[in-house]
Amino acid sequence: MIAILILAAFLYAWNIWEAGEANSFYTAAIVSMTKSFKNFWYASFDPAGFITVDKPPVALWFMAISAKIFGVHGWSVVLPSILFGIASVYLIYNLVHKRFGRVPARLAALIMTLTPIAVADSRTNNMDATLIFFLLLSIYFVQKAVFKNQQRYLWIGFALMGVAFNVKMLQAFMILPALYFYYWIATNIGWKKKLAHLGVATIFLAIFTLIWPLSVDMTNSSNRPYEGGSETNSALELAFGYNGTQRLLGQTTGTGGAFPGMGSSSKKNSSSKNMTPPNGTSKKSASSSSNTPPAKPSGSSSSKKSSTNAPTPPNGAEGMQAGGQGGPGGSNKGGKGGAGGGAFSIGTVGPFRLFGLDLGPQISWLLIIAILGLISSYFYYRGSRMKKWWSLTPQRKELWLWAGWLVPVYGFFSVASFFHPYYTIMLAPAIAVLGGVGIYTMFRQWKEKSIWSMLLPIAILSTAALQAWYVAQYYSVLAWVLLGLGVLISIPLFVLPWIATNLKSKHVWPIAGVILVMLAPSFWSLTPTLAGESAQIPTAGPSLLQQGGGGMGMNAGGMGGSTDSTLLKYLEKHQGNAEYLFATDDSSTAAPYIISTGKAVMAIGGFNGTDKAITLKQFKKLVKEGKIKYYYSGGKTGGSNTAIVNWIKKNAKKIKLSSSTSATSSITTSTKTGSSNESAPTGAPSNAGGTPPSGTAPSGMQGEMGGTPPSGSSNSSTKKMKKPSKKPSGTGNTVPEGMGGMTGGPGGSSGTLYDLSSIYN
Repeated sequence: MIAILILAAFLYAWNIWEAGEANSFYTAAIVSMTKSFKNFWYASFDPAGFITVDKPPVALWFMAISAKIFGVHGWSVVLPSILFGIASVYLIYNLVHKRFGRVPARLAALIMTLTPIAVADSRTNNMDATLIFFLLLSIYFVQKAVFKNQQRYLWIGFALMGVAFNVKMLQAFMILPALYFYYWIATNIGWKKKLAHLGVATIFLAIFTLIWPLSVDMTNSSNRPYEGGSETNSALELAFGYNGTQRLLGQTTGTGGAFPGMGSSSKKNSSSKNMTPPNGTSKKSASSSSNTPPAKPSGSSSSKKSSTNAPTPPNGAEGMQAGGQGGPGGSNKGGKGGAGGGAFSIGTVGPFRLFGLDLGPQISWLLIIAILGLISSYFYYRGSRMKKWWSLTPQRKELWLWAGWLVPVYGFFSVASFFHPYYTIMLAPAIAVLGGVGIYTMFRQWKEKSIWSMLLPIAILSTAALQAWYVAQYYSVLAWVLLGLGVLISIPLFVLPWIATNLKSKHVWPIAGVILVMLAPSFWSLTPTLAGESAQIPTAGPSLLQQGGGGMGMNAGGMGGSTDSTLLKYLEKHQGNAEYLFATDDSSTAAPYIISTGKAVMAIGGFNGTDKAITLKQFKKLVKEGKIKYYYSGGKTGGSNTAIVNWIKKNAKKIKLSSSTSATSSITTSTKTGSSNESAPTGAPSNAGGTPPSGTAPSGMQGEMGGTPPSGSSNSSTKKMKKPSKKPSGTGNTVPEGMGGMTGGPGGSSGTLYDLSSIYN
């Protein structure tokens, strides 16, 4: 077990110093949260406390504490996720060995360690690794309440479930029915006492669930930041709306306009036809496509070259274009291409969605073994004195717990309209436990020539075939080798129970089969580590090892990119006593500047420009008071604050910065009257953020890419993006490359700076 934990530490932590800014949306919030307790409590995105991120703060609290201790670095904000990921592996072992023994527990812990999306998620400052830890910790205490028959552990377990809610809201409650059901069937007390115990536990659950969102909603809105992602400035509405039912039924924008989720069978909103996906500036950004070439940041350092033997996905999909036709499931109908999916590729609704190329290579390598293992273990632990086949033994009660985790989560991902592939880490603990226990029981049934002895060869052969399909998207020869070895090993596993008198000396075949089906997921899990991946949209797969290949994730540097040094120097020189360095449309533009300077930047529309966080009247008041002197437009459209933007363009002075990096760049001012005809963006987003077919981006990009992406145009250049500086502050004339093809600053880019101070002078 120590070796497994060391392996987990290596996979989750190695190369994490390459994280850059990690997910810059959350990293900017962490910078802000270290400035004051108010920002810390509400998870404010900006130091001035104008707007929050679109998730509750618990996971960010740990990251902010780490940043306060070690300073704000990519590795320091990711450190809590790494530690929680390693701790989750140990919790899996602890939860399994009490009822099933050490061998199944070690197998379960190993499977959890080697689940590709678990590795990728544990290397980011997203919330998912933290969520899994608190869910497992909750189960640990509920299990302890059953074993020791002590209520206080039950209360702690349900309280921790409330804490998990405040990590990622309703996503945590997908396993809540399993907790209730497990305690009901596992405790040897009367039903009245069970009701009383669960009633008290529910009170603890409610308290720890609601204490933070109620504290937000009961605070006067003028005394706290706007709740980012919500439509009514309410944390409860955010929890049960955007982060709740809309994940299942389809996402809505901050303006209330509904659009279908990615992968659903419904038609796309026509307004999103020209929308471009986000651009994740990274040292590992995906190479350009002919449709949407990335902008080339000036002053950036060259990209680190990967191995020349890097795999090439099929159809010439260099860089594994996320969500594009070259990638797996490039359309919502499911297409062909490299395994691994895209930021918006989740396959077609149906019972086999999780086995498809969009989601399968991240989570489903051993899903067949887990399902067959549940059947095997349920009958293996039947017990000799049972009157009915469905009677419960202590082991079967534990199996019901993990089946209660697997089934509803599997069902959600099979039918949900909006989620990202990396959310499927929710399945990892259940697959790990049922797979680990199942491998052990199938092995024992095979050796004992049980009626269920054929489950082992069926599991090995079917899993090898599924894995060969995934591997074939990158390595066709190795896929055939994997399939061939699967067939060769399965043949004696099928035949020996019928012809051999003693199978005790034949254990080499089952062991070989288990090793075989662990090879491919082990390599997939290794790819984020080798690539130094720390992505906004985490992923695993050989595309990460390509030169400039970023898979579907927006890699180191997060969603924002680097700052424009000319713009930054000018703003810092002329900020004066203004509270905000500048105002801009969305968080993707603001994040790099908050990270590099620690100063307040107002994201008027929140993450994607769709939040109605401030009215025109309120904005005018701030300008009149001198709290905002500059507005920076990234040349994007589709936000919800057109009244503010139109007022600025009509009344403010437009500032033109030269391409010089000097803080004393020459500037010219001209009074803007009427609507502004800004130049089109000179750089489109890179494929790191995922390029849907024909430049169409799916709707629903807020927080962790949910909301409505604004439109942006692109040129036809096919130059490859250079590696941006790893320093958050940025050096040289790099331009901020945000969502929707937004670029900014001088040097021919589309960003426009407006001077607001003269409006009331």
